[in-house]
Amino acid sequence: MSALTQSAAWQALQGHAKTLARVQMREMFAQEPGRFGRFSLRLGDLLLDYSKNRITTKTLALLLDLARAAELEGWIERMFRGDRINTTEDRAVLHVALRNRSNRPIQVEGVDVMPAVNAVLARMREFALGVRGGSWTGFDGRRIGDVVGIGIGGSNLGPEMAVAALRPYATPHCRVRFVSNVDGAQIATTLAGLDPATTLFVVVSKSFTTSETLANARAARAWFLGKGGAADALDKHFVAVSASAQAVADFRLNPARRFEMWDWVGGRFSMWSAAGLPIALGIGFDRFAEMLDGAHAMDEHFRTAPLNANMPVLLGLLGVWYTNFLGAGSHVVVPYDRSLGRFPAFLQQVEMESNGKHVTRDGAAVDYATVPVVWGAPGTDSQHAFFQALHQGTAVVPVDFLAPLESHYTVDGQHAMLLANCLAQSEALMNGKTAAEARAELTAAGLDGAAVERQAPHRVCPGNRPSNTLLFRRLDPRTLGALIALYEHKVFVQGTIWRINAFDQWGVELGKKLAGRILAELGAQEPAAGHDASTNGLIDYCRQARRPGG
Repeated sequence: MSALTQSAAWQALQGHAKTLARVQMREMFAQEPGRFGRFSLRLGDLLLDYSKNRITTKTLALLLDLARAAELEGWIERMFRGDRINTTEDRAVLHVALRNRSNRPIQVEGVDVMPAVNAVLARMREFALGVRGGSWTGFDGRRIGDVVGIGIGGSNLGPEMAVAALRPYATPHCRVRFVSNVDGAQIATTLAGLDPATTLFVVVSKSFTTSETLANARAARAWFLGKGGAADALDKHFVAVSASAQAVADFRLNPARRFEMWDWVGGRFSMWSAAGLPIALGIGFDRFAEMLDGAHAMDEHFRTAPLNANMPVLLGLLGVWYTNFLGAGSHVVVPYDRSLGRFPAFLQQVEMESNGKHVTRDGAAVDYATVPVVWGAPGTDSQHAFFQALHQGTAVVPVDFLAPLESHYTVDGQHAMLLANCLAQSEALMNGKTAAEARAELTAAGLDGAAVERQAPHRVCPGNRPSNTLLFRRLDPRTLGALIALYEHKVFVQGTIWRINAFDQWGVELGKKLAGRILAELGAQEPAAGHDASTNGLIDYCRQARRPGG
């Protein structure tokens, strides 16, 4: 057993989980009229209702003991002051510095990083104003009308999600789209119909060595030159976001058109940096700054609020409770706002790339789950897809519901209908339907006794299915910033409790390295060797079966 699972706090939670095994949440609500008030929390426009969870006040107390045993408050302080908590890469983890609107000094190796952060933000503002205002033009003097963000992983998922979420704040004369997949279909369909003279490419890669990103950047450059753009006009149509000026220059892009990143910015937390330039171009820099404001407000709450009234801490602890003590292998995020359609995919990367680890910070093997499978889709579509399994399937899957009280889009009565569905689903998951209730319903519908008994088992919903509900006034830039920061910090809480490094991704690096080797072998003449029999056979089959030019 590991030190964590042998700890008194862990053992206490294991024992407590057994006492709650047969307790129904509907009984808890019947016995506790003030349960909503006790288990909900407000922060600005955000309301978190976590009362529909299989918890008691004792559960929370034991989870908070686990957090203190993991020295959570100390780790929070270490992150905010710039300690090198990414131990395998010997780096600080300072996405919070990128949105530090207080401008409080944050130091790395004795140097305050805020002047450099503010300088990049100022450049972003100037550039976004120029592009959106028309003073930055394409090679024939016309204004830029289309922006294509090229990146992958965190360089893509965050900005793409944010641009989609904040579409009501976009302007039609500066359309933003994204290319991430090395599948040529994506860049080909994205570029179809664009005019090179009015298209700007933002190429984002911290190292500027990411193979997929550079492949798409090469394809974009070839398209630009092949469609009438001259080589000496590339400066007007390509900008880079990278930590390496030399790598940008090696790729034959002008380093003077580079927006700086730093090694203490992790890719999946980079949208707050110049990697968020496509967001600023799409909605305007002032709106992008409002996103930073919302994230900073959540940062300050996370940094200063007591653990028992701390929104990211509570969400993180609930996730640990289900993952490690109640056997939940996955977690669903369901936004009741179609603008947040990419939010589950974004969170999937934030959580699973961060905490998908099998050893502790010290390199010892873990003997406990470190991350659930994160997935989801917008409601109400998801109600007619996977919700059947949530209600009556054999797996217990915690759900996060997110919903705005007001919509940007006014269609008679539909937003109230959307909210009603959101609230109904959380109630139905919690209450379920008993066999007695099913029989009564069928009897009231006029079925005879035998038919009632045949039908009743199929109508039973076990209930006791947990959920959190996050409500907010409207999906605006500030609210989106706060929501993203909330989940970022939730992941940090869980990684701290699980004693893992949530800020590296060596598994991703392994796959990238092998892909480079196999790419060379696909173009070779001799049979593949040096892999397992399956991989060798697949390489040979692909090499022999591909059509010329495929």
